[in-house]
Amino acid sequence: MTDLPSLAFGGDASRDADELLRLQECSAEPIRTIGRIQSHGALFGVDVETGLVVVASENVEHWLGRDLHEAGSETLLWALRHGVAVDPVRAEFEGAAYDVIPHPDTTPRLLELEPVVPGLDYVRTGVVGAIQRLAGVSDPDELRRQAAREIKAITGYDRVMCYHFHDDGHGQVVADEREPEMESYYGLHFPASDIPVQARALYIEKRSRVIADTEDPGLPLHTLLPDEAPIDLGPAELRASSPHHLQFMRNMGQVSTVSFGIVIGDHLVGMFTCAHRTPRRIPVLLRRALEVLATHVATQLTSAEQIRRLSRQLEVRERRTALTAPIYGRTDVGSVLMSGERTVLDIVPADGALLRLDGTVTTVGVVPPPGRLFAVVDELGSGRFLWEALPLERPELAVEIPGVTGLLVVPLGADGDVLVFVRGEVARTVDWLGEQRPENRDSPLSPRRSFSAWSQSVTGRSLPWGEHAQDAYDLGEDIRAAMIARAQAELAELALRDALTGLHNRRFLHDRLEDLLDASDKAVAVVFLDLDDFKLVNDTYGHEVGDAVLAAIGRRLSGVARASDVVVRLGGDEFIIVCVDAGPAEAAAVAGRALASITEPIVVRDTEIRVKASAGVVTAERGNAPGDLLDAADAAMYRAKRGGGGRVSA
Repeated sequence: MTDLPSLAFGGDASRDADELLRLQECSAEPIRTIGRIQSHGALFGVDVETGLVVVASENVEHWLGRDLHEAGSETLLWALRHGVAVDPVRAEFEGAAYDVIPHPDTTPRLLELEPVVPGLDYVRTGVVGAIQRLAGVSDPDELRRQAAREIKAITGYDRVMCYHFHDDGHGQVVADEREPEMESYYGLHFPASDIPVQARALYIEKRSRVIADTEDPGLPLHTLLPDEAPIDLGPAELRASSPHHLQFMRNMGQVSTVSFGIVIGDHLVGMFTCAHRTPRRIPVLLRRALEVLATHVATQLTSAEQIRRLSRQLEVRERRTALTAPIYGRTDVGSVLMSGERTVLDIVPADGALLRLDGTVTTVGVVPPPGRLFAVVDELGSGRFLWEALPLERPELAVEIPGVTGLLVVPLGADGDVLVFVRGEVARTVDWLGEQRPENRDSPLSPRRSFSAWSQSVTGRSLPWGEHAQDAYDLGEDIRAAMIARAQAELAELALRDALTGLHNRRFLHDRLEDLLDASDKAVAVVFLDLDDFKLVNDTYGHEVGDAVLAAIGRRLSGVARASDVVVRLGGDEFIIVCVDAGPAEAAAVAGRALASITEPIVVRDTEIRVKASAGVVTAERGNAPGDLLDAADAAMYRAKRGGGGRVSA
């Protein structure tokens, strides 16, 4: 089912205003205290302390002030004393058979009498089979259609529709089982005022509603209560309808209806409405059975929606993970998100997206000039992140970015980092249940005269962001988490690096040697390098030049070491090369290449500087600790120095 904007009248301010007026008028209608019941039944209000009838519908007004014991019906009295509203009882009253419906929680205690409907006493048994057949349907749309089909077969009404209510209050006919000659209403939308808020609230409290005849003027209630206090008929089966609603039904060609709410949690999400072209009603026990069927449908819809939502969340999460995983490495974030095999548009469908990160902008898809776009985003502020009708809501800003109708803004940090999705206008056609223009009403508050399908073009809006908005916010959280983890990893890496040369430092060396010495399957050798007379360089050229020489030597050592080796600046002018999977000969060869590279002239600030170094080489033996191995390599290096320097000693 398509998401639609609130009161989707295509930006027509007059029709929007008329709809709001109708909603306000409907909300003021006293539908709970209407003061009348439908004529086919009778209603009593009994004072529980005195046992006297203090309220009566006009057809039983002669019972006012009397005790119902005089009726001589033990079943009627039992219902009054012990009955509950969901369990009507059959009783004789004044020579006729009635279904008696008590309301023990009302004051005065209400007692309704509905005449028995001949021939339909056992039709309710068909509901059990219908529920069993519906139990295997998992698709929500098919579930609604099949349930409407089952209800039509059980009740015999000419038409059974299933309504679905959108979040903004307007509704849609999502199933329409009807007699062949009747016009189809399937897929048509209707405004919220057709079934206003207070009417929907009653379906939360009371799951069904019957109107037996739209031409029935109803019976007034007479009362002995002081000040003629209005009686709350909210829970009553027989409550009459407002003249406005009865005219609405007559204009639709409906003479009788019965409706069943589809309630999920505390929300009315839809209803089944049975409509007939002649007066018709069904027994209260059948209505109760169909209330159970509607509850069963609500439960199945809840399960189906949960399964759909969880499956979708899992799929989108997998796509987000695949997209953001490279951010944890050293890859450029903009390239990862906007120009890889997957992009942010695989998570949130849009015409284009723009990423502003550390002042750098990257884009994907069709986007407006970034400078103009971000000027508009900054002007919109941080209080709202989603726009679907920018030209209608903020026309003064929309002109700065022509072609952009929908904006979805995802903040990525406090420094102006942001990800923005853009969508252009999409003109859509909305099919309404009856023309929504004023010409189809006698007055703005009147019901529509015709309910034939009417198509309306909705412009000035993008496609609704819907669930993609949450996808975008979740993607933003993933990006932020990856960038934080990446920053933390970079800080941790810096703690293990020498700031001058970029080589690993003493802390890293100790941990790495421990790991290598614990692994008995690899031979390990250490080359200890110390520059000869390096103090002269600092004294002659200054420490800045000396630092430049050390950095150059670090680069050279990385160049001559093998791929598996680890090069470390131990401190000062001391360097270590850990040779992995190397014996004495391989380590000595590495040391020789290292000394040769060091002796090559180094040019700093147009000055040629020559240095040399001494190296000690040792191989690890079983049981060596890192400190023992480094001490042995250090001793070997000093033996090389004592031998004249510029050489390798083992």
